[in-house]
Amino acid sequence: MFKEHPTGLIGAALSNMGERFGFYIMMAILTLFISAKFGLSETTTGIVYSAFYASIYLLSLVGGIIADKTKNYKGTILTGLILMSVGYLIIAVPTPTPVPSLGLYLALTCFGLLVIAFGNGLFKGNLQALVGQMYDNPKYSDKRDSGFQIFYMFINIGGFFAPWIAIAVRNWWLQANNFDYNAALPELCHQYVNQGTAMSQGAMERLTQLANEVSINGTTMTDLGSFVTNYLNVFSTGFQYAFMAAIVAMLISLVIFIVNKQKFPDPAKKNLKDANGDPKLSKEEIQMSAQEVKQRIYALFAVFGVVIFFWLAFHQNGYSLTYFARDYIDLSVIDINLGFTRIKGAEIFQAVNPFFVVTLTPIIMWLFSTLKKKGKEPSTPMKIAIGMGIAALAYLFLMLVSFALPAKETLTSLTETEISAIRLTPWVMVALYFILTVAELFISPLGLSFVSKVAPPHMQGLMQGAWLAATAVGNSLLFVGGILYTSVPLWACWLVFAIATGASMIVMLSMVKWLEKVSS
Repeated sequence: MFKEHPTGLIGAALSNMGERFGFYIMMAILTLFISAKFGLSETTTGIVYSAFYASIYLLSLVGGIIADKTKNYKGTILTGLILMSVGYLIIAVPTPTPVPSLGLYLALTCFGLLVIAFGNGLFKGNLQALVGQMYDNPKYSDKRDSGFQIFYMFINIGGFFAPWIAIAVRNWWLQANNFDYNAALPELCHQYVNQGTAMSQGAMERLTQLANEVSINGTTMTDLGSFVTNYLNVFSTGFQYAFMAAIVAMLISLVIFIVNKQKFPDPAKKNLKDANGDPKLSKEEIQMSAQEVKQRIYALFAVFGVVIFFWLAFHQNGYSLTYFARDYIDLSVIDINLGFTRIKGAEIFQAVNPFFVVTLTPIIMWLFSTLKKKGKEPSTPMKIAIGMGIAALAYLFLMLVSFALPAKETLTSLTETEISAIRLTPWVMVALYFILTVAELFISPLGLSFVSKVAPPHMQGLMQGAWLAATAVGNSLLFVGGILYTSVPLWACWLVFAIATGASMIVMLSMVKWLEKVSS
């Protein structure tokens, strides 16, 4: 797989795999952690989630500017890894739940998330820029797309194992404290904390029933108030122990990067001075006119504008789609007993997407290679347009299976038996993520390749940061998913995302010829 690629690719891929492993541990559980820890609604949690996810990618623009100015890509990346480890440590330290002061403890968590976001901003785009610089060598230039597909596949190897670790650690801690996992209990427990016996009769009956069901090893629930406090505390602490696993992953990534550091290109060595002491332009920059630079930047920003809507739809996987899995999918059939812990919970679906990335990437690469040999391979802009259309199909599928489901707001009035009767098979989520993953493989790794190819040589870090900033714009709108999920019929919620991605496909198709000309 790596035979015809630069020697530094495997080191960069493994380093990114370790970092993504830690990152996806957090993203698999973040919204559920915030809801369980602080008792926030889906919409309020969505604001925190959107702001954090957007800042990760927005700060990548800052990280790109820093690396381009200093030409110290490697040092910037190392600093990012260290900062992320510190940020995970801040949110991993167990604190009491229910929290004594909502403002103080929520602010502490948000500060930890900000540190992670800044560290990620220094790391993510600049490592991608280093990979792109490896393919500036004419020896490897025709392997650029496949190189980024391999790089992207390794990201998702870490992403596949991360949710399993997060769930295993959280459920191990529950089991160690004589509790079983139930996705609905934290929300019901917080209702009891806030409303006491004034909560609706249906919710009270459901809370009492589930409280007795999750007590294990002969333990019986005798005091509902004591149970609620204890369960929330154990549940949230389990999440925080899972964050500690992310710290270990960061440190492994740091070691891998340091060991392979000398194999990566060093732009600083290319930053020579002329006789006047001014930066000496590279051969590519000398040959590139100001008009060509403008055209390349215009083309990049046109693509950035389109993919905003893909990320808005795709990153619902950690937000509204996770809540959908929690509320409407039959999770009882997903229960793997390992003795010391049990693998069960809505977070498990976060492993489906990276699994499909790893398994489908070789197939997609083979498909493109076969088409290339026949002279029929679509251009990178056309692949991105096709990906947007596939994403629209994913949400049309979810819209169809959601037609008969009641709105989220009506669930509180239903009993556990009534809710169990309407739950869908987990294969719905598997099929959804299969379609979304195919779309992702047509867009994300090839988008990175497109940016590295089209970006002017002196703006590599900046343009990779701008790609991630476009992702940030999409992520800043993620809260829309929570608003729709809790306020309109489910089918209408998913229709919005189908329309957004479908319209983006049409816009991208209208620009394909121009983009092909600019990138040729």
